[in-house]
Amino acid sequence: MTDFSIISKNLQDRGYKVNCFNTGKDAADYLNSVLDGVSVGIGGSSTIDLIGIYDMLASHNDVTWHWKQDANEARAKSMTSEVYLTSANAVAKTGEIVNIDGVGNRVSSMLFGHKKIYFVIGRNKITDDYDSAVFRARNVAAPGRAKQLNRNTPCAVKVDKCYDCKSADRLCKGMVTLWGPMSGMEAEVIIIDEELGL
Repeated sequence: MTDFSIISKNLQDRGYKVNCFNTGKDAADYLNSVLDGVSVGIGGSSTIDLIGIYDMLASHNDVTWHWKQDANEARAKSMTSEVYLTSANAVAKTGEIVNIDGVGNRVSSMLFGHKKIYFVIGRNKITDDYDSAVFRARNVAAPGRAKQLNRNTPCAVKVDKCYDCKSADRLCKGMVTLWGPMSGMEAEVIIIDEELGL
């Protein structure tokens, strides 16, 4: 297993609980074991999709995800769930978590409204420091997602960088950096030793 000791310590020093797993299946099994009989909202995340947690949790929790249900209704309901699952565009080894959003439901849920939030992170999302985390979010994750969604943006064509475009199809409308969990909300970072998501 990759040595995640530095990022784990720095995240813990900032107030996060951290758990590391070899595989997405191991992480999904863990989440399925600790979440029972609660309302769970899920943010748009290919990482969450890839580990297959939705069906597992839905068998014994009230789970809402706009990828599986009516999008507008599900986004609104997810905002009031007890627990929120998401990923991040980048997590620095120094402990900062960076996320870019277009609709705002994911970044809003990182900041307020839940008893606990889980960040599910593949090793490919880990960067050396804060500047490289912002770079990754803007120039790797966002263009990749724009291409996936067939957006008409310069970044979706070349998938090489953010062009800070003014396109109506632009996905990156806001960026949030967490320097630690928000007051009144528990936060846990799940690190998976696999490349998952963008």
